[in-house]
Amino acid sequence: MNVNETAWVRTDRLDLIPVGVEHAEEMAEVLGDPALYTFIGGEPEDLTALRARYTRWAKGSPDPEVAWLNRVIRLRAQERLVGTVQATVGPGPVAEVAWVVGGAWQGSGIAKEAATGWVAWLCAHGVEEIRAHIHPDNLASAGVARAAGLRPTEAWQEDERRWSTVGLDAPAD
Repeated sequence: MNVNETAWVRTDRLDLIPVGVEHAEEMAEVLGDPALYTFIGGEPEDLTALRARYTRWAKGSPDPEVAWLNRVIRLRAQERLVGTVQATVGPGPVAEVAWVVGGAWQGSGIAKEAATGWVAWLCAHGVEEIRAHIHPDNLASAGVARAAGLRPTEAWQEDERRWSTVGLDAPAD
């Protein structure tokens, strides 16, 4: 497995750029809508908290068998950040992925394009299984996962169904 923690990923309209603390101010606005947290829980972080999180992410995983790959989604036509994609890779050739797109850009195919590009990039770099955990009422994320090549499994983690590129049906860890 050869995942470059600093690689950019480019799709038709988007750049997936490694998250840096310099992105926190713009991302605090993008992620500031409480409605984004309906299915994933939590609430928007203030700028200070977001800077601290991005600083932790930039240091990388403390586990040498795990890589944290966090990207901001930049919509080139608007020259602005609109969301994030993430992958925790390892141990082994397995990645847990997640995505979020700000409310102003939802419904325009950005999440689908970003997730599809992200999953393709991960697979091209040796990841053999991609997993996401999605609340069963989050139909938009289910559609994104399906478009990116994941399918629902019988496994659950808390109240979220596991989706996978290989369709595992084993119990969630």
